[in-house]
Parts: sequence; C-alpha cells; structure tokens
Amino acid sequence: MTHAAPYPPFALPQRTLRVGAAATAPSDAGAVGHIVFDGEAPEARTGLSAERAAALGFTGKSGQTLVLTSAEGPVDVLVGGGDADALTTTVLRDLASHLARAVPSQEKLALVLPRADVPTAEAAAAALEGASLARYVYRIGEDGPEARLASLDLIVGEDAVDDARAGLARGLEIVKAAKLARDLAGTPGGILTATKLAGVAAELCPQAGLEVEIFDEQALIELGCGGLLGINLGSVEPPAMIKMVYRPEGEPTGKLTLVGKGIMYDAGGLALKPGDEVHATMKNDMTGAAAILGAMTALRALGCRAQVTGYLMCTDNMPSGSALRLGDIVVMRGGKTVEVINTDAEGRMVMADALVLATEEPVDAIIDIATLTGAAMRALGTEIAAVMGNNTGLLDQVKTAAERVDEPVWELPLAHRYRAELNSPIADLRNLGGVNAGSITAALFLEEFVAGKPWVHIDIAGTAQSGAAKKWINHGPTGFGARLLIDVALNFRAE
Repeated sequence: MTHAAPYPPFALPQRTLRVGAAATAPSDAGAVGHIVFDGEAPEARTGLSAERAAALGFTGKSGQTLVLTSAEGPVDVLVGGGDADALTTTVLRDLASHLARAVPSQEKLALVLPRADVPTAEAAAAALEGASLARYVYRIGEDGPEARLASLDLIVGEDAVDDARAGLARGLEIVKAAKLARDLAGTPGGILTATKLAGVAAELCPQAGLEVEIFDEQALIELGCGGLLGINLGSVEPPAMIKMVYRPEGEPTGKLTLVGKGIMYDAGGLALKPGDEVHATMKNDMTGAAAILGAMTALRALGCRAQVTGYLMCTDNMPSGSALRLGDIVVMRGGKTVEVINTDAEGRMVMADALVLATEEPVDAIIDIATLTGAAMRALGTEIAAVMGNNTGLLDQVKTAAERVDEPVWELPLAHRYRAELNSPIADLRNLGGVNAGSITAALFLEEFVAGKPWVHIDIAGTAQSGAAKKWINHGPTGFGARLLIDVALNFRAE
C-alpha cells in the first residue's frame, strides 16, 4: 500500500473459558440445564410434573426448551432430549447448544449429563463443543449485546468425574481450533492479508509444537508456483505460502498432507464478481486455510500419532492493471501449463502448486479443502460439503470423521467422462470446464496435480458461511472443516 490503511489493527480475540465436572452444580452457576427425554418427567428438584410441563408446551421433544425462574438460585432450563435410545454425541452437542441459546443472558452454565451408552469423556467433549460454539462471538469494535460463555460445569456421577474432566480437556482443544478457524474466516480481507496470516501462523505454530516455514514472493518464484503467483498479479498485497509440519513423538502411523485455499479476499480478478451481498462474504474464501491452521494447532495436545503437513496458499484475487488476463497461460509448479479461462476459478490454481509440492515428499495421502465452487452449494446447499477423491479408503475415512463431528459431507462422482472439458488447444489444460458439473470438473483439474497419490477434495463453498444461527453454528463464517480435519488426523491410517 502507498498510504496508512484505514483499517483497525488485526488481533485475535483473547478468550477464557473455565470448565469443570462434579457431582453437584457450582454455587455461582447462573443456569442449570436438565435434559428431559420424550415421555419422561422432569427432575424432582425442578418442582414440575410431566403434566404441568406439557401444559406449558414442553414434552421432551428434541430441541424444546423451557426456562424455569425462581426467586433465588440458578435458573433451571429443561432441554428436550427426544428419544432416549437415540442419544449420541451429535445429539448431546445439539442439546448443549439449545441450553446455551435458551438463556442468552447467563454466562455461567451447568448441564446435568444423562447416564447413557455414550462414553462420558466423549459426551463431555461434545457438550462443551455445543455450548461454547453456540456462544461464539467475534466482533471488531465495541462489545455487542451477546453473552459470552464464561464457564461450563458438567454435573455427573461421582464415578464419572475423572472421565468428564478428561473429555472437557480434549473438548477445549477442539473448541479453540474451531474458534480460531472462525476468527480468521470472519476477519475482513483488508485487515487480514496473506502476510498477516503468515504472521499468525508464525506466532501460533511454535506454541502448538509445529514447524512452520513462510515462503514469500521471491521464494515462490524460485519454486515455480505459477498458480499462486498468477492469481496474485492483480493485488498490491504480496502472496504467502505457509508450510506447517506436525511430527509426533516416535514413529508416525502415517504421513498426511493437507492443502488449503487461502484467498484472503476474492473479487474474482478481471472476471469481477457481481456487486451483491455474496461479494461482501468473500473474506471467508480462505476458510480452507483457516480450518487447516486451526486443526493443526490442536494435534499435539490431542496426541495425534500421524505426521501431518499443511500448505496454506494465500493471496487476494483482485482486479487491476497488472491482473492476470482471461486467456493467459500460466506455468504451474511441476511444469504443467494452464490456460486461464476465468480468473474467478482461482482456488484450484493456487492449490495445484501445493498439491505438486505435496507429492514431491514422502506422503501416504493428500486432502485439500476449499471454498471452491458455487456448483457445490447449488447441489448440496449450505449444510453439506461436497467430497470427491481417487481412493475409496481415504474417502471413507473422511466420511466417517464427518459423521462423528457432525460436519456433513456427501460424495459426488469423480466422473472422468467430463475430463475432456478441461482440454485446451494451446496449453496442457484449462482452468474451467463447461457450464454444468462445475464441482466435478474443478476436482478433475486438481486431480491432474496429485500424481496418483491417494487424494480427497472437500468443497466447502456452501458450508463455510451460515445465513442464520442454529444449534452450535452461528450466523456468518462457520469454520467448517477444522473439527473434521482434527478427527481425520487423529484416526488416520495409510491406504
């Protein structure tokens, strides 16, 4: 920039959250949640019969809440648990979020964990995720009316206290990772540039036991990363490639590489996006990179046994007199030439360089994650991410992890019958297929750079942003992918 930016300084919010587990609620609890299953009566301490609760509109149906006030002591909140036999960690996560939303003015919550087949540690972690993520707030400027969550205490049997505390400790790490991803994706691109994200990584990675290396523009030129450099041509902000490595103690169980799209702001380049509300959300076009950074900061604390490498490919995609032109040909890392049909198909360009770099090192599997195509959102909406890949076993690992953490994915076919749409008469391939099957042709483009290694592509264009608050997802950037990638890494096995 040629002048001092008018933006506020960038700083990650500093949050504190006290957690605990005991047989009774702490004396300072502002509200205590009681899960009541369908057809059951509320706890005796609430002083409410099943009939009276039903008369007040509460029957224990999943998602229902009823706030009971009294002259003194904490507020009691009945939370409908639905079918008791259907209780899972996913359900518990949701129920804890309902508690958090039912009493927005209460910052100190307690929840009675029901005895169930769900292991106590898993239940505790899920409950913490639900309550804490539902109360997530990130604001630049003066504080708003939202209530932060200051503490969460779980009420369990004496024999389950230690397990609950262990689960809360793990849950805290997962929550911190998810909130970091949301923080980064929610920060406007004028405040959080590629080089500033590199600074965040340089600060956080050593604290989390990660090796980190920042590649500036000159280093990228020497590496021949034409995709990232080409997309950066229109921006006054320099690009950055952030490489992170987590090495477990002892022999790793496998080697996994994660590649994230880090478009700090996507104007579309010379293929300028329309000036509508969607344009203003393009600060979240680096959610893939944010999810990887968040996930990797939790690996050491959670005892991950796999070696995990992350590449974050970061730049703006801006229009200017120096911007990449439609019809230009770019030389990628590894030598492939790409005809640029549309500068707004930029995510695949920047990630392709990293995919090649990933294949040049010993690796058992590669997963990329990106807000890549509007076609994925058109096909699956805003709550399900698209997933494609060349290895059934790795796809199953991703789908299983997605189900465990309730970040849903749906597999689309990697249909090679559409590969010809990427043929170019003057280059090795073009960066855009036809008007149909856009998610599939984007994945086929990326597959050209993985050298046959086991690989999965996750398209989070729809799930990266939520238009409304629901359960533990808030309005705005969701951080989708951080919790999913943590689960994949913790359970990774080489295919």
